[in-house]
Amino acid sequence: MDISLQFLGAAHCVTGSKYLLTLDHNATQRHQVMVDCGLFQGLKELRMRNREPLPLPAADVELVILTHAHIDHSGYLPKLVRDGFRGRILCTEATADLLSIMLLDSAKLQEEEAAFANKKGYSKHHPAEPLYTQADVEHMLPLVESVAYDAPVDLLDGLLTLTFRDAGHIIGSAIVELEVQGAQQHKKLVFSGDLGRYDNPVLFDPTPITTADVLLVESTYGDRDARIEDPEAEMVQVVTEAMARGGVLLIAAFAVGRTQTLLYYLKKLIADGRLPQVPVYVDSPMGIRVSDLYPRHPAAHRLGHGNVFDFPGVRFVTEARESKGLNSKSGPAIIVSSSGMLTGGRIIHHLFNRLSRPQDTLLLVGYQAEGTRGRRLQNGETEIKMFGEMVPVRCQVKQLQGFSAHADRSELLRWLGQFEAPPKRAFIVHGEPEPAEALAKALREVHNWPNVIVPDYLERHVLFEGI
Repeated sequence: MDISLQFLGAAHCVTGSKYLLTLDHNATQRHQVMVDCGLFQGLKELRMRNREPLPLPAADVELVILTHAHIDHSGYLPKLVRDGFRGRILCTEATADLLSIMLLDSAKLQEEEAAFANKKGYSKHHPAEPLYTQADVEHMLPLVESVAYDAPVDLLDGLLTLTFRDAGHIIGSAIVELEVQGAQQHKKLVFSGDLGRYDNPVLFDPTPITTADVLLVESTYGDRDARIEDPEAEMVQVVTEAMARGGVLLIAAFAVGRTQTLLYYLKKLIADGRLPQVPVYVDSPMGIRVSDLYPRHPAAHRLGHGNVFDFPGVRFVTEARESKGLNSKSGPAIIVSSSGMLTGGRIIHHLFNRLSRPQDTLLLVGYQAEGTRGRRLQNGETEIKMFGEMVPVRCQVKQLQGFSAHADRSELLRWLGQFEAPPKRAFIVHGEPEPAEALAKALREVHNWPNVIVPDYLERHVLFEGI
């Protein structure tokens, strides 16, 4: 049996994660397996790839295996089904619950954007159409099958064995172990997915992996450390300063993971008396739905059972009218909203109304991809175009990198350092060029890994022949 791997995304970028594994079992039997099936986000030239045809018919893909539910890892699934995929979609139990929340939201946003583009006439395509619809998501969801952590599953009549290990990135996130049984040899492929932080108070540490013949590892922070020695102290400082100005602290938080970590810290610090009890508004419908999943999956996080994110002063905003009413809210108060990179969601109208207010503070608490509004504000732009207007940036803009859900350079090397021997091949993925190359250089020169590759988009590698 011959095994090859093609990089359909997350190559020299942090988005569009898709890897095509081909198993040529004999002259007449070929199996195509996709690990992750994500949308490209951020820069326009990346987003345009979502409209390009895959290098194979969707119907030829037999299996899709997901590391987790973030849109850059799962968001292409409805399009794949729309184009003819009818196979199995395998993921962890919490990821299965997250998919319906996230993909229906993704489809809804696309439908709204297409309708708005048609109304305003600014799309190059006439009429503008979403990549997929909510109906497409509904057709996709019955194909999803959930698998528990650490429970091996035989696939393709025993050719492949899949095991999910906890990656500690978001609830349900997984490292994918694939064991391939050839006629003569047995090979192990490991896909790290997105690795989480060590000592996260909400999620467990990434599971140690000690052996692999082939490894794909993410490199989002492959060139820098982003750990805060005392995240509670950093949070206290930012919140205290924002409240002292008498304004509103607007926290841009990813609905999945970051919102829940922030609520954990706010709850703890207010209860400990280190922060004043001010109104906290969680204005993220998806973030609220995701928070509601935690009691359903107590084994997937550290917080146990019950309503783990409730505390005095917190209000979960569900109605659009109440969300818009927050625009006139004066401080001191905290609004937690999404999206985390300021690319959409309810936070956009908060941003439009608060960027120009010197007493308010915008807090970025995660990675800001190139081409996003969040990256531009992070880089210090003094005005931002929104709703056809140039809005001056007069508010305070702060960032806490230590609250990222991605392992930083030291943590990546800590996880990689647990391998008993270097993989025969290691591919550095899910990183912009500089971080990816920096991690590859460290593995080659410091850790003496012999075969470390930073692949290009659509690059194909023959991993094994005649096993």
